[in-house]
Amino acid sequence: MQIDTTHAAPADWNDYVCAHPQGTAYHRASAVRIAADAFGLPVYFLTARNSEGAVTGVLPLVEQASFLFGRYLVSVPYFTYGGMLASSPQAAQALVQESIRVAGTRRSDHVELRHSAPQSGLQLPERLDKVSMVLRLPRTETELAKQLGSKLRSQIKRAERENPQIAWGGKELMDEFYAVFASGMHDLGTPVYSRKFFDVVCDAMADLLAVIVVRVGGRAQAAGVVIRHGSSIEVPWAAATEAAKRGAINMRMYWEMLRYAVEAGAETFDFGRSTSDSGTYRFKAQWGAEPVQLHWHYWLANGGELPKLNHSNPKYARAAALWRRMPLWWANLVGPRIARYLP
Repeated sequence: MQIDTTHAAPADWNDYVCAHPQGTAYHRASAVRIAADAFGLPVYFLTARNSEGAVTGVLPLVEQASFLFGRYLVSVPYFTYGGMLASSPQAAQALVQESIRVAGTRRSDHVELRHSAPQSGLQLPERLDKVSMVLRLPRTETELAKQLGSKLRSQIKRAERENPQIAWGGKELMDEFYAVFASGMHDLGTPVYSRKFFDVVCDAMADLLAVIVVRVGGRAQAAGVVIRHGSSIEVPWAAATEAAKRGAINMRMYWEMLRYAVEAGAETFDFGRSTSDSGTYRFKAQWGAEPVQLHWHYWLANGGELPKLNHSNPKYARAAALWRRMPLWWANLVGPRIARYLP
């Protein structure tokens, strides 16, 4: 077994990713490089090969380091998916050992591997508090409406009073999306990614990505980004103003995204990652989405507790409360400098 570690993806990386049953859009070389192209972070492509030189496993890693959060390697940050793909237990073990070696040379505090399926034999600590919320889709819009039920249909119809205008597109809608998204992140007490980050995402996933904007009176009130990988369409980012929520514009936006997925022939719609029984979990569950367990594995340099760089950590929950009190313009200025270090 040979393991190659490079800063650029080998020529056969994407072929292996696309052929692997657990491969996603975020495993593709261009997606792995988003962290480097948007934030200048070091990126590592770990590739396992057999004696004939054929790829038998891949593991993308991104290095993040700051005074506040320490140094760590993540596969991969900013997205739910992107962990190790392997064709055998031997390849998986070899890739994990190489990630530990790289972490040691970089004096990292931990390695975080984000898997969407169980990984037997890794012998690493595991977090099971995160799930993806996934809805199985019917074949037609009529079946979809029936599947959602009368209560949801009534909320979606409520938005018609506001005379919403629906726009689908790509990078040309990103200014409107970002204005809504940045405001929404501020309300949550979360530092927002930079505007450049989303431009890089659009370029890296241009063939898989679409942007939706819902306008009321000509002004964006709700917006989201959807990305296709395999037979699933996922919404990694979506937001709506408080006025939009009161007018059920956010419900209309999700209906339009579901319609889009059905028309595209997707088998499932992925509402994104949630913590079990959280507010976002319950919002997604009302659409009929069901939890799919995520498996995040860790190597810890000094043992101890698993890292919690999120609102489940009381320290960051207090910081979020303070963040919400900041003026929006200041949060948008400072937030991207922090968000780049949050996995």
